[in-house]
Amino acid sequence: MPAYADATSCEPGGTLRFALSEDSPVTVYDATDDRIVHIGHATAPVWELAVPSGWPSSLYRAEVAGDEVWFVVRAAAPAAPILVSVPFPTWLAYHRAGVPGESLYYFEEAGRADRVSFDCPGIGPPPERWEEGLLRWLRRTGHAADFCSGLDLHERGPQLLRDYRLLVVNGHDEYWSKEMRDAVEAFVDAGGNLACFAANTAYWQARFEDGGRTMVCYRDAVRDPLAATDPARATVEWSAAPVHRPENAMTGVSYRHGAGAWGDFMDVMKETEYTARFAAHWVFAGTGLRDGDGFALGAVGYETDAALFAEDGGVPVVTGGDGTPPSFVVLATADLRHWRRYGQGGHATMGVFRRGGGTVFTAATVNWGASLGDPVTDRITRNVLDRLSAPPAPPPWDVIGPAPDLVALTACEHAFWAIDAAGVLLVRRASGQNVPWWPVVAGGEPPVCLAAPREAVGGRPVGLYGVTERGRLLHRPPVREPAEWEPVGAAPPGTRALAVADGRFFAVTADDRLWCAPIAEPDDWVTAGDGGGVSTLTAVGGLLVGACPDGRIRMRRPVPGTSGTSPGAEAWENLGYAAGRTVLAGYEGRLVGAGTDGRLAWRETGREINGESPPPGVSRSG
Repeated sequence: MPAYADATSCEPGGTLRFALSEDSPVTVYDATDDRIVHIGHATAPVWELAVPSGWPSSLYRAEVAGDEVWFVVRAAAPAAPILVSVPFPTWLAYHRAGVPGESLYYFEEAGRADRVSFDCPGIGPPPERWEEGLLRWLRRTGHAADFCSGLDLHERGPQLLRDYRLLVVNGHDEYWSKEMRDAVEAFVDAGGNLACFAANTAYWQARFEDGGRTMVCYRDAVRDPLAATDPARATVEWSAAPVHRPENAMTGVSYRHGAGAWGDFMDVMKETEYTARFAAHWVFAGTGLRDGDGFALGAVGYETDAALFAEDGGVPVVTGGDGTPPSFVVLATADLRHWRRYGQGGHATMGVFRRGGGTVFTAATVNWGASLGDPVTDRITRNVLDRLSAPPAPPPWDVIGPAPDLVALTACEHAFWAIDAAGVLLVRRASGQNVPWWPVVAGGEPPVCLAAPREAVGGRPVGLYGVTERGRLLHRPPVREPAEWEPVGAAPPGTRALAVADGRFFAVTADDRLWCAPIAEPDDWVTAGDGGGVSTLTAVGGLLVGACPDGRIRMRRPVPGTSGTSPGAEAWENLGYAAGRTVLAGYEGRLVGAGTDGRLAWRETGREINGESPPPGVSRSG
């Protein structure tokens, strides 16, 4: 007695039509907690379910005519900051696997279909129900979330996503149309966030025809007739020719380097866990993990996603060779190369990265929801959902690695350079990854403050500039090889902070005066106003930015002014709070800082921050 619905979703107050071969009792359940929401009788050949306006947005299951018919009630208007996508396209792709001509799968052999229809009975999650764990956890923990079908992202993605803060992709969401992906990437670029508690995500491109009732996936550009006329829509792997659009650009990871175990070998998941690689990151807050600890036993599998990475002093750093964005931060890894004896050997790479104005997190495993009874997995999930679904707020300081006791800091040629309390010059990659610092041999008197021009101007080379206790202005090339500090001029007496902006040096002296000199003539210093009370100074996007001992961050334009009391002097403005950062640097629109907590952190400077709370003892007015 087959039964199927005419859509995968509808709004409250709408109607779903069910095709039936004969009359049948019907029971409808909310699939997130198995509550019965409707009991009735369905009449063939078409039965209409009028969805009450009071039904919450959720995934529902109708038991009718011997089949389970799954559908989503999507919110007419956002009732929560989180939108959860249910992967109906992937459920359809695997439906009736092993039956020739009725599935996109027939054990990867001849006989699988190129086109499959939603007009068939029993389309729903596979027996493993990869999505179920997280959906039930959301309801159980009281996390407010609306639901949509993957088809909704295809048909109305931009409008649907517009008023949400976070889109959640869950479980096994393998088949995406161009419309789905375009909508999600535009959402993130515009400041929305994406959390993938999933793997094998967006591996195949699919198309929808017949009003969305037919899904097409040839998995072969040679046989796909559209490949020649519209190659961007060819139904092949997203990473393959002629599409050339690796899914890594959206999710940060790919199944191409992940692992898989199937059939009788799926029990290997029970023995597999992640290893924490960046325990100081906000994703792990409250977990108690340390780098090297194992966690999430049983969550890693049956398929995983990964990014190509190389080790830097025992810390994983993505290479970008697979299309993973360079901003991707590796949080945890699992070496699953031994899985090749079961299926596909590879890795799992949990991580997070910034894309445009938004943030993307990936758990990189299909089975994440099955381990939410673990307190660590639970805490990570809460951290991700709470942060990425929160209203827009002042940018926080995010830890990006350890920091020894630093007295000076700057950024030059995509690296952070520092002087520690012992006068040693240090360097590390300029990235959000928790990479180590490396000592660099530099002869001569060490500087007590550092600066670097953003670009070559005024006849001086790009490089490291510093001022010593005796007021000598030094230069050194930004290389890891041994090199001497060379004198290039003299700084104002009592210089305690240095920056380079608009082709000029700027120095703050102990008497709270700001001085400037052309970078080509570093002995020709003139007053540029008061020092704003700052004890450290840097340049960010053409602005001078400094931190005060009381925790305030202050900024001003790098114009000379005349004096601290003259009407023409440039004023300092409050920009937020340094959160204990005693040395600052600027890098690609961010402030980078270190302090007494032994951690290097950064924050964006280009967003509204008036709502940020000052530290204890500091007034908002400054």
